[in-house]
Amino acid sequence: MDALIRLDGNCLLWIQDNLRQDFWTPFWTGITSLGDKGWFWIALALLLAVFPRTRRVGLLALAAMIACALVTNVCLKNLVARPRPYTQVPGLAALIPPPSDWSFPSGHATASFASAGVYLRTLPRRYGIAALILAVLVAFSRLYVGVHYPTDVIIGTAIGLLGSQIVCRITR
Repeated sequence: MDALIRLDGNCLLWIQDNLRQDFWTPFWTGITSLGDKGWFWIALALLLAVFPRTRRVGLLALAAMIACALVTNVCLKNLVARPRPYTQVPGLAALIPPPSDWSFPSGHATASFASAGVYLRTLPRRYGIAALILAVLVAFSRLYVGVHYPTDVIIGTAIGLLGSQIVCRITR
């Protein structure tokens, strides 16, 4: 377990030392803000739910996000209570104001992949792939800005994808 914790921290330091650039920071902080409270994904799902042709897709995305938020934000974050990496990894600097909740798992990654997973399964391929690309960008942004460990993002991604699959199967 100690080796995994060290690897997590070293990965973040590598990103900070090798990928962070002043010209990229506004892009990545903008991308990460799309996941704040899930607002972008919620707004997209609500927009889709307004129109009869896409209502089912929007409602499925909302259901997946709600189910996954219960697992991550209500249960796992409080159960695991993992501190944010910028408080634990010497030399790591967060690029955004410190979030007030626990680190594990990433709620941004969970909501992004819960939504993108639904869109990938239910919309024409090009829209599903676009949503998946945006979800990957949001998830990576959490590492770039230094507020999540890679394992937080990986598990958040897995929860989101699994939640989207379960919601889509149940409602078939």
